[in-house]
Amino acid sequence: MDTASHLVLGATLAGLAYIEPAVAAEASLAQAVWIGTLIGSHAPDFDTVLRLRGFASYLQYHRGVTHSIPALFVWPVVIALPLCMVFHLFPYWHVLLKWVFIAVAFHVFLDTLNSYGVQSASPFSQKWIHLDILSIFEPFLFVLHSVGLMLWLGFKFEPIPLFIWIYALTFVYIVIRSWQHHRMVRRVINVINISGVYHIIPTLHWFHWKVVIEADNCFYTGKILYTKIVWEAVYPKQERNTAILATMGTDGVRAFLGFAQRIHVTCNEVKDGYEVSWSDVRFNQGSKLSFGVDVQLDKQMNVVHHRIGWRKKAWDPPFV
Repeated sequence: MDTASHLVLGATLAGLAYIEPAVAAEASLAQAVWIGTLIGSHAPDFDTVLRLRGFASYLQYHRGVTHSIPALFVWPVVIALPLCMVFHLFPYWHVLLKWVFIAVAFHVFLDTLNSYGVQSASPFSQKWIHLDILSIFEPFLFVLHSVGLMLWLGFKFEPIPLFIWIYALTFVYIVIRSWQHHRMVRRVINVINISGVYHIIPTLHWFHWKVVIEADNCFYTGKILYTKIVWEAVYPKQERNTAILATMGTDGVRAFLGFAQRIHVTCNEVKDGYEVSWSDVRFNQGSKLSFGVDVQLDKQMNVVHHRIGWRKKAWDPPFV
């Protein structure tokens, strides 16, 4: 999910932690839990610092090792131990460690529910796991938890019943969205009846979904508007010729191929050589493929220039 949502949910986890008698009774522990859940709710995304090394490095490692199974246990220790030392809370180390762990694990859990994906089964599997249930930003969850924070901090509501209800509603919402997604997948399969791989991807609108199908010879893209399926584009698969193969040694293409799942590649001959475009069809808007690598080659198949990233403005869809 987006950074703001992770931080808001980290703050509400600090409120939920009051179900622990020790947190409710010890002010310094409550403060440490507050700091710990805030940091823990964002810690797996500290890998964004890799943007300083370039987008290829960022793409290769983002939501990888920092979201892995070992990281679920490393982050809580790294965060909780200094807090125990600063606040002199060693008698309560297990309480603090538990709530930081919950914050980290909840972050990774939420990231598995959107369409970008996460390598949460690493090191046992390098597969990108994405359940396509929630959008990268869920207005309902953000507003729900923001209102909860306001009621707790601004209007002095009791945190225990307040956040029990808020987290109950959160999980009910996730179950409903999961049911919606399953229903949409079955509907598209029954209507289209094409042999292939189906992706039904959420948007900011509860009843609008993106559709991506990979068949043997092409990709189909479209959208679901309530119950209506609207097709937008068909992308034929192209044979990998000499120019396409020549691009596969670039850092950008290697990073892209390690992440992308529905891979579409095109090669066009231009005046000075060739233009090769790699795209992940999952990230499309209308007839435009919004994410990939563009490589320019000269006539001798030497890479002249390549660019990896988004082919859109930050405020344009798709939002992932």
